[in-house]
Amino acid sequence: MSDEGASLLLSSAKKGKSVSRERDDSSESTPLLSSSPDTPRYDGEADGHERDDAASSRSQPTNAVAASRPTKNPRRWPSFIAMGILGAIVIAIIVLAFIVPEAVQEYAQQAAVIEPTNLALDSITTNGVRARIQAKFHLDGSRVPNDHVRRVGRATTWVAYQLESAETKVDVRLPEYDNVLLGSAIIPPLVVNLRDGDVTTFDFVTEIAPGDVDGIRSIANEWIEGRLDKLQLDGVADISLKSGIFPLGTHTVSESLVFEANKIPAIPQYNITRFNVEDGPMNGSMLADVSLSAFNEYPVELDIPELAFDILVPGCAVSDSILVAEAATSEVHVHPRADVEADVKAVIRELPDSLTRVCPDSTSSPLDNLLRQYMHGEPATFFVRGSRNPDGDTPKWIADILSSVTVPVPFPGRSLDGLIRNFSLTDVHFSLPNPDADPDDPDSNPKVSGTILVTAGLPSEMNFGIDVTHIRATADVLYKSRKMGELNVREWQNANSTKVKGTEDKGAELLIQSRVIDAPLNVTDGVVFGEVVQALIFGTAPVRLHVNALVDIQVHTTLGNLTLKEVPAEGKIPVKPLPKGAIGSIDPKVGSLRVLDTTSDSITLQALVNATNPTPYTAHVPYVNVHVLNNGSVLGSATVEDLDIVQGPNSNILVTAKWNPPMGGDRGRKIGRNLISQYLSGWNTSITVKAHKHSIPGQRIISDALSAFNMTFAAPRLDLPGDTPEERSHFIRDATFHFFSSTATFTLVSPLHYNTLYLDFVNATALYNHSEPVGQIVYDLPFSAPPGKSVTPRLPVRWSMDSIGYDAVRRAIGGRLKLDAYANVDMRLGNWKESLWYQGKGIGARIQL
Repeated sequence: MSDEGASLLLSSAKKGKSVSRERDDSSESTPLLSSSPDTPRYDGEADGHERDDAASSRSQPTNAVAASRPTKNPRRWPSFIAMGILGAIVIAIIVLAFIVPEAVQEYAQQAAVIEPTNLALDSITTNGVRARIQAKFHLDGSRVPNDHVRRVGRATTWVAYQLESAETKVDVRLPEYDNVLLGSAIIPPLVVNLRDGDVTTFDFVTEIAPGDVDGIRSIANEWIEGRLDKLQLDGVADISLKSGIFPLGTHTVSESLVFEANKIPAIPQYNITRFNVEDGPMNGSMLADVSLSAFNEYPVELDIPELAFDILVPGCAVSDSILVAEAATSEVHVHPRADVEADVKAVIRELPDSLTRVCPDSTSSPLDNLLRQYMHGEPATFFVRGSRNPDGDTPKWIADILSSVTVPVPFPGRSLDGLIRNFSLTDVHFSLPNPDADPDDPDSNPKVSGTILVTAGLPSEMNFGIDVTHIRATADVLYKSRKMGELNVREWQNANSTKVKGTEDKGAELLIQSRVIDAPLNVTDGVVFGEVVQALIFGTAPVRLHVNALVDIQVHTTLGNLTLKEVPAEGKIPVKPLPKGAIGSIDPKVGSLRVLDTTSDSITLQALVNATNPTPYTAHVPYVNVHVLNNGSVLGSATVEDLDIVQGPNSNILVTAKWNPPMGGDRGRKIGRNLISQYLSGWNTSITVKAHKHSIPGQRIISDALSAFNMTFAAPRLDLPGDTPEERSHFIRDATFHFFSSTATFTLVSPLHYNTLYLDFVNATALYNHSEPVGQIVYDLPFSAPPGKSVTPRLPVRWSMDSIGYDAVRRAIGGRLKLDAYANVDMRLGNWKESLWYQGKGIGARIQL
């Protein structure tokens, strides 16, 4: 633009001299320069923005000059010399203006150099602004490559020497927007040196008045929305020119400039150097204090007065915006090519319902969307609009323009990764899945309850009161960087918080505590889960589970209740392993047994079991079924339902068990027979409990993982009537031998409280001193063993006459004798029958005549 503007000035100097002729108070005018068919366009170089923005205002009155086609007036000769000189000059101007216009135009376009040095806002008036424009102009013939054009141009400008304009008003219009007036400026008289190398310094003050507000708003909105591909400006002015003492007349000048989109200055990049939010002096208000810094890359200097703005945020619809704050800027001093600092203070009053109301066909409100962007480090978009109610010092024309334009301003987000500094879970309670729940029901997953303790770091800019009232979360649970499952706290959980003041080394913190009840834990990787179980059972160090969570937080502030959604949080949950010897310390004891059903091979029974929970955890078990094994063979199963396990002793645990050795085949039958015989004989027996793929209905992954482990512990001890420490669990309590009748009776103690056992056949031998036979009993008539203590019928005894044992019995008549017993017994319980063996030692026997 600078080259073209200079060419017009030069062309006006050559062609602009005219002699006016009055004809009915009208004049005929034509352009001094013939326009090229193409419209001039904005042509920026390395400093294009800086030069053209300033130079366009400075050179506008002289950019394109139109003059009347010269005509001749009647000549008057005051003297011969004067006429000769005047004639020579007139002839030179006419020759230069009409004979070589094309060469001069080309010279002006290539040789002109305009260097804007400063554009300063002198003052703001009620109608516009007074701007001070400073620039330098000169012609540099060395820039013209054509020798002929360079020689003609230098000769012409040497003759013309100077071109001077009177005070001029320039109107700038928008032809593509119904030719509305963009603005006008008053340019004072200017004098331009045209000789090669002569520098003209411009330093003048111009009055600039804004035009039609609607036109300005249309351009601004298209520019902000990115729809402004180009911008065409038409400048029109009536310029009065003269060169030296020769007037060149008044000419109507019009010029078009086209600014391409990539040449239009963009909103400058800015940095937020300070951001602080605190509670306001009135209830329901907050104050925001912001400092901004931006670099002014243009040679523009101005002072921007205090201005008021409305701050808006996007609503549910694209076209909606919601007023959330009122802001005011301090006075801003803009210096050329320097950093610009601005302070902004805003007041936020009670949040409108439209900001917190959930949008149609959505689960989020406009506030949720705004906070989500900010907390995930994404720029959140705010809209800034001039206040419609500015203070009294703001001129109306500024208020009209600013209030008609809404500018989207990206507010840098802040990633809250690392905001949660500590995340732990204590007082843990586990619940196994409900077997009757549908697969999509949360009750179909294990559940975890516990106390969540969170330590959150507060950003330094948050200096207002905040209280956490509720939390919920979804979390991935990992072990050794591998995902084990998902923890979903879908329902809001009550919470409370305490703010801890910061120190020099550490910022302020917020301690949050919440009791989570029955949060579903969906195990997604059985292998990882199995490793965790193994570490808990066999390990000695705490198992550290890593938690990656997205937490929703409801907080109460002076503005009201707010919801922060999907706040990222990380933490570790240390899970203590089972104490050393924990399996043995379970120490199960059977209090009572009830037979529910029998078949020829199986017995279904219920037992009340007392056991100890050696872990620091509690649990709820809706249903679980395990296999019961011995020596690797499955002998039956056990089921518990609706069980609440507490720390320490647990009494009267109802267990439903099915004794079914055929599950282990023929080997299982044999092992089962020996196990019962050993147990009735008071031997130290053990059983193994192991999960299987259907242990927890609907949880195949967990069941498969648990099936890799088993727990082996001593067979439950039975509490029998009349137990003493010496006679505990002896099913034969005592015996009475009748010497002369050769019979014996035995006191039996049945472990069943509600069912009767039957002995269909007995083949027993009594021993003295563990090896000396006393006698033998063979009895094939059935007799019963009802619940509790009972005495058998008199069973026939065949004495071993020649044995030491017999002599011992004879010597003990009327007293007592300790005997051992070995027996094979056919036992019957309902439909179930089994042949067992029994070995009893130290049975107290009375010897009677």
